[in-house]
Amino acid sequence: MLFRQLFDPTTSTYTYLFADQATKTAVLVDPVLEQVERDLKLLTELELQLRYCLETHIHADHITGTGKLKTATGCLGVVPKNAQVTCADRFLEDKEILAVGEIQIQAIATPGHTDSHLAYLVNKKYLLTGDSLLIRGCGRTDFQGGDAGVLYDVVTQQLFTLADDTLVYPGHDYKGQTVSTIGEEKRFNQRFVSRDRLDFIQLMTSLNLSNPKKIAEAVPANQNCGQLKN
Repeated sequence: MLFRQLFDPTTSTYTYLFADQATKTAVLVDPVLEQVERDLKLLTELELQLRYCLETHIHADHITGTGKLKTATGCLGVVPKNAQVTCADRFLEDKEILAVGEIQIQAIATPGHTDSHLAYLVNKKYLLTGDSLLIRGCGRTDFQGGDAGVLYDVVTQQLFTLADDTLVYPGHDYKGQTVSTIGEEKRFNQRFVSRDRLDFIQLMTSLNLSNPKKIAEAVPANQNCGQLKN
């Protein structure tokens, strides 16, 4: 299996490329509109055919590159079940498995940051957490149907029950960190360590964060696969 972690410096967004080397078929997770030419160039260089673009959720901080990549490659756009997306080709449910050659991508429902959110467990080793679990942090829960209690439940009951050596690859990082493990986050993530559910809810409701700069354009665009509505 081929794996690449790609970065958009403007929004601190990670995009992930997985490819089955036998069939030369690939998947991109959380592509960014401004980085589509970079992604297409890499696919061409590695002689890969893009089969799917997966979204962990409807992003508020950047516009997805899925629509443009669909036009360029004929790939399919995949989003979580119940996501309000008008042009998705497929909606994935909790525990559903997407196969790309020998690669097995298991969807894990992780709502709380938003009301429709998936983490992706690739070959039982690579966990792409989107905004549900970040390195030493977690996504906010104060808009898009977010719910702090639900996020606490899914992180502690669904993600923290995975093997400690499972690699954690987040949707964003603002400090230059690239990868963690489930074991590390259980020990060192101060959003969760030594906090019960009520403590976590109180913490998340007291953050008073400003809205993402692109939220007004990003959310409606992402509900339309990255195409701005006229």
